[in-house]
Amino acid sequence: MSIPKLQHLPPYTWTSAALIGLLGWAYLPTLEFMAGKWAGDPQYSHGFLVPFFSAYLLYRAREKPGPWVSDPLPLAGGAVLVVALLMRAVAGGLLFHQLDAASLLVALTGCVLVSGGARLLARTWPAILFLIFMFPLPFELERDVGGPLKTVATLASTFLLQTLGFPAIAEGNVILLDEIKLGVVDACSGLKMLMTFSAFSVGAVLLSGRTGFEKLMVLLGIVPVALLTNVLRIVATGVSLTFTSDKAAAAFLHDFYGWLMMPVGLALLALELWVLKHLVARPNN
Repeated sequence: MSIPKLQHLPPYTWTSAALIGLLGWAYLPTLEFMAGKWAGDPQYSHGFLVPFFSAYLLYRAREKPGPWVSDPLPLAGGAVLVVALLMRAVAGGLLFHQLDAASLLVALTGCVLVSGGARLLARTWPAILFLIFMFPLPFELERDVGGPLKTVATLASTFLLQTLGFPAIAEGNVILLDEIKLGVVDACSGLKMLMTFSAFSVGAVLLSGRTGFEKLMVLLGIVPVALLTNVLRIVATGVSLTFTSDKAAAAFLHDFYGWLMMPVGLALLALELWVLKHLVARPNN
């Protein structure tokens, strides 16, 4: 079996590899910061999977007909790299890690333009854009989003428990069930589910060959599905606590329902795609 010679690889392969290697070295502190967040914060544990999915998107891009590259655009790519450099300078001055991470995507775009021009960017932009799910949210945004999510989760869970016949009352972010106090804390706000489910939903949109309307409906359904899944978890936990007083059993059920959130969310996404498939008329080719 013959092994392809390295010198037969397209020239843009070497250019891209060199530029990506330089970016990896330049952004090593930023990558270490993000890896620390993935490992230390369950809210962003999906970040470890994002680069692999982006690589798969690149692999899928090879199936598109036509050449991979056009004439390189060194001036345009260089201008984009200058923008990335300015973003890094501002991020360093403000200690704004998320802006520094965003500059990585801009830098990757510049490298693509320098290596293979507009055609290479047309094939690689979904993989580059998907990398945004690696980034942790700024603290202020986490607070501003997590607070309302806790309120919605508390009120919706209380309503559903009352509908099921349980004497539930909401006091702030605490649900009172007889003598049981079920606190909807930051970890139960649903932000983790929202972030992870957003990544899965956008991935489904990028991979699917659905109509534009179907893709839009999937994107619009991210927040409702994530909220519903979180509410179901809180309600299941509350119902279970009314039937057991064993602390070990209660802790196990709480964690177990948390583990079930993503399978339930993916099942709802699959149901949504199935419904859209049977509702949306497809054009005849």
